[in-house]
Amino acid sequence: MCNSNVKSSGVAQIDGRPVLQPAGNRVAAPEGAKPLKKSLQKSLSMPASYDNAAAAATCTAAPKSTGASDLARAAAATPCLLPPTPAKAAGAKLAGARAAAAMGAEKNRKQAAKKSGAVLPVVTFAALEAFELAGPAGSIAAAQREHVTQAQAQRKMRIAHYGRTASFSRVEGKVGATATATATATATATAAMEEKRCSFITAYSDPVYVVYHDEEWGLPVHEDELLFEMLTLSGVQVGADWASILRRRHIYREAFSGFDVDAVAKYTEKQMASLSAGYGLDLGTIRGAVNNACRILEVRRDFGSFGKYVWGFVNHKPLSPGYKYSRKIPVKTSKSESISKDMVRRGFRFVGPTVLHSFMQAVGLTNDHLVSCPRHRVCSSSASA
Repeated sequence: MCNSNVKSSGVAQIDGRPVLQPAGNRVAAPEGAKPLKKSLQKSLSMPASYDNAAAAATCTAAPKSTGASDLARAAAATPCLLPPTPAKAAGAKLAGARAAAAMGAEKNRKQAAKKSGAVLPVVTFAALEAFELAGPAGSIAAAQREHVTQAQAQRKMRIAHYGRTASFSRVEGKVGATATATATATATATAAMEEKRCSFITAYSDPVYVVYHDEEWGLPVHEDELLFEMLTLSGVQVGADWASILRRRHIYREAFSGFDVDAVAKYTEKQMASLSAGYGLDLGTIRGAVNNACRILEVRRDFGSFGKYVWGFVNHKPLSPGYKYSRKIPVKTSKSESISKDMVRRGFRFVGPTVLHSFMQAVGLTNDHLVSCPRHRVCSSSASA
C-alpha cells in the first residue's frame, strides 16, 4: 500500500487529467502549450447549432504567431475537420508540431465561440491520428477502398443475373422450344418403350440380347431341331452370359450341322476331336451334344417326337406365372426339377434343374416375361393359337 505521508512533488496533466506523481517523473510541457481540459474530450460530432458563418470565419482565420512551424499554422488556420497534409516529420519535431497545432486550434475555437456563441467540434490527437491514417485520395487505403467497392458491385451484378440465360429473338425462341419439345417427346416415348420391356433389358444391354428377347425368348417351340439347339445352348450358357453365347450361335450351328439330330447322333470320336480343334469348342460340350442327340432318337421312338415329350410335362400348355418384378423370377422351379430328373434317368447330359428352367423359358414352356412387357401378351397369344 502507498503511504499517505509521502509528499508529492507535483501534479502532472496526462490527457487532460491530473495525475499525482513524484517530481522525478514530471514531464515538462512544451513551450507555449497549455494542458488540455476535460471538456476537450467530448464527441467529434457536429452539433445542430453549429453556425456556418462562424465556421467559415474560423476556417479563414489563421494565427499570426511566428514561433510555430508551417504545419502548426496550417492546422491552426483550419480547425474544422479536414485531413492534415501527408507530410510527417520524425521524432520530437512531429510531436512538437502536433502540440502547437492543437493549442492554436483550441485558441481559435475559443475565440470563435465567444464571438458567435456556437459550439465547435473538438479536434483531438486521436482525430488527427485517424485523419493521417486515412491518407490522401491516391494512397494505399484509398486504393483498397476502391477495390472493395468494385468487388461489392460485381457481387451485386452476379446476384442480379443469377439463373438468367442469354436473350434470343421470338423466332429463335419458338424454333428452340419446338425442337426441345420434340426431343423431349421422343425421349419420353423411348423411355416408355424401355420401361415396358422386362426390367433386365436396359439401355446398356447387348443389342443381340435385346433382339433375342424381342423376337425369340418365350415363344412356344415344338420343332425337334430348335428344341435340340436351345437345350445345347442352355447347357453351354452355364457360367457365361446369353449375349456371348448368342454371338457364337452361328459357330455352334455349323459345328452341329444345323442341329440336325440324326446327323449329330452319328458323329464319331474322330469327328468330335476335329470339330473341337476346328471351331474352338470344348470337347466335353461336343460329346454331351452328341449324347443328347442319341437320347432324343430314343425319345422319338417312345413319344413320336422330342417336342411331344417335353410339352407333355406342362400338358401342352405353357405356364404363365405372371411376374411383376424381375427379382421374383426364380432360377429353377419344381417343374424344372421334375423334368431334369426324368431326363437324367433317360441318360441326358447337362440337364440340371437350372439349365432346364432356362431351357423352358427359351422355348416357351413357361412365359416368364413380366406382365408389363408387351412380349408377355404376344407369347400368350402364340401359345393359344
